[in-house]
Amino acid sequence: MNAITSYAHIKHNTVTVNGTVVFKSASSVSIHEFLLESYKFLAMNYPKFHKMDVQCKLAIIATEFALRETALLTENDLAKIAIVFSNHASSLDTDKAYQNSISDKSNYFPSPAIFVYTLPNITIGELAIRHKITGENAFFVCEKFDPALLINYCESLYLNGIDAVIAGWVEAETNNDEAFIFLSESQRNTNKNAIFKPLNQTTLTELYNLT
Repeated sequence: MNAITSYAHIKHNTVTVNGTVVFKSASSVSIHEFLLESYKFLAMNYPKFHKMDVQCKLAIIATEFALRETALLTENDLAKIAIVFSNHASSLDTDKAYQNSISDKSNYFPSPAIFVYTLPNITIGELAIRHKITGENAFFVCEKFDPALLINYCESLYLNGIDAVIAGWVEAETNNDEAFIFLSESQRNTNKNAIFKPLNQTTLTELYNLT
């Protein structure tokens, strides 16, 4: 049975895991401050995090929350874990920042550190590096959160030998920063904290809309 075993949702400076609020910052706190506070809350020790753009940080933090009480990374072959993300704005937030670095001819200074994040799939790359995941990956740009797209793609991955999937919606856009990450596994693991909800469009829609 393919199941959803954990999920995390970041929205309005609030993190929920499996439907329960586990971390929250003041609404006045910027997304940059919120992500740093989340990083400290998780007691992460990953210096590379500080060089990432907002979208990558959202994906890293949301996935960290979704994973932290599961055995997905230890009970599955890292070569058989896939990552599938989607959003609406692609990498537009970072694209604008890079454009600002080259638009002023009197202060022309293209930034390689920003340029590297001007493709949405770098979000997947950063997560894969963080956890040494080498399975299939895909990043879809679509009008809105599309449960059917994610479910159908996950099911196709399982048919082709993947054992687990980290998937969801990661959006970094002014006043619309959000990450919804769910973990799916083809067989039930031994972790008592896993939620084991059926991997289908109805369930995924309900989970996404809980916050």
